[in-house]
Amino acid sequence: MSRIALITADIATREQHALLHSVGELQGYIPNLLRIVANSPAALRAFLDLHSLTRDGSLDLPTRERIAIALAQKNGSTYCLSVHAQLGSQAGLNGAEMESNRLGDSHDAKAAVAVRFACQLIEHRGDLDDDELRAMRNAGYSDAEIVEVISHTGLNFLSNLMSKVSQVDIDFPLVTLN
Repeated sequence: MSRIALITADIATREQHALLHSVGELQGYIPNLLRIVANSPAALRAFLDLHSLTRDGSLDLPTRERIAIALAQKNGSTYCLSVHAQLGSQAGLNGAEMESNRLGDSHDAKAAVAVRFACQLIEHRGDLDDDELRAMRNAGYSDAEIVEVISHTGLNFLSNLMSKVSQVDIDFPLVTLN
């Protein structure tokens, strides 16, 4: 059971209802994690604004899901791992690829660099040297894409923290941590 209240229609304020309704219209459902974040409408607005990278950015969907899977595993978030395993599958990632992602890697050479970069961002708390940035550029990532990988890392870390602290009920097919 979640340690932070899930905002449901029967207890939502007008603002919470409007925000959650927009999520439901956009995604077709309202994940439990966003019902947790909705406790603070300001936090949910910020989360959704950052999440707009998934619609408006230049980083491809499979790479974004690879990063999310790697970070969920690295940060120990069963909720996020379960969510992104499903989304990764929908994005065309197979089981072997997602297992590689969980190990901080990828079978796709270019994506592997981005996944490792994201994992290094978390592991070193952003204290990376020129070699990591050079590897991203050598793999063909533009500065805009590097900024997006950093932003996705931050968004995923926030989601991982929120899911772990709240112990939110998993509303996706369960995937257990390695």
